Amino acid sequence: MRTLRFHEYGAPLDVLRLEDAAPPDPGPGQIRVTVQTCGLTPADWALCGGLFAGELPRGIGLEVSGTVDAVGDGVTGVGLGDPVFGPAPYTGATAGASEQALLDLWFPRPPGLDPVDAAALPMAVETAYRGLDEIGVRDGTTVLVHGAGSTVGYAAVQIALRRGARVVATAGETYADALRAMGADVTGYGDGMAERVTALAGGPVDLALDAAPVGNALPELVRTVKAPEHVLTLSDFAAAEQLGVRVSFGTGTTQRYDVLGAHAKLAAEGRFSVPVARTFPLEDWRAAVELSQSGHARGKLVLRIG
Repeated sequence: MRTLRFHEYGAPLDVLRLEDAAPPDPGPGQIRVTVQTCGLTPADWALCGGLFAGELPRGIGLEVSGTVDAVGDGVTGVGLGDPVFGPAPYTGATAGASEQALLDLWFPRPPGLDPVDAAALPMAVETAYRGLDEIGVRDGTTVLVHGAGSTVGYAAVQIALRRGARVVATAGETYADALRAMGADVTGYGDGMAERVTALAGGPVDLALDAAPVGNALPELVRTVKAPEHVLTLSDFAAAEQLGVRVSFGTGTTQRYDVLGAHAKLAAEGRFSVPVARTFPLEDWRAAVELSQSGHARGKLVLRIG
């Protein structure tokens, strides 16, 4: 099978190779899927750089949608040919950016949900839901979602609104109108952001979730709340330590993949989405990496594999 993986650590464009490998065999409790689509995330490039280092080679691609083609011992409730999606494990010699991939955790892909849209869900939904849980967003809360045009931020706005929160969002023009249509109050980035946010909210917001890539916005976010600990960042850990802002990182917290099935059903009904910017055939993976690392993807990038 074709697979995208690396044999040494370094910059993704330097170390990734599209090559042939033997299909992985499912172990107990696992399934193997014929991959149709694979979502790409910044975590893929971090793995190439040595995050969670381990035995090499290692695959990339942490979000998979496909059809079941083999099941391991003890697996029930799923059959060959069933459409499924889920987060792919990242510790093996191959991962989701392959013609076949293993899944430890999977969910049915509902009728009406395209494989591309299904592959866009796992990381954005899990990260957004977990971040909102950790910071305490609930019915009646006023929350600022910074970076609402990112895949995680876009998901977080929808999840917070479904919880009954009032949402103020910062976003660029690409998704500003869509966010307003959902029910969020939206303002742009840059100078004066804190003042614009508090004007929209009628005073300090209760909580703020930083879903943007690492930048210099945390000092501004602190100015939108009553205390630094009312801000949680998903990315800027160094600045958070200096400012007293809370951080969220998946390995040290309870992950929320359990909510993926419900959000897939909402997506199939047209009531939830993660924006997909572009799709690429597997052989054009270099163009996908370049666009992702440019910082101008403006949505999820997805590899079409099968």
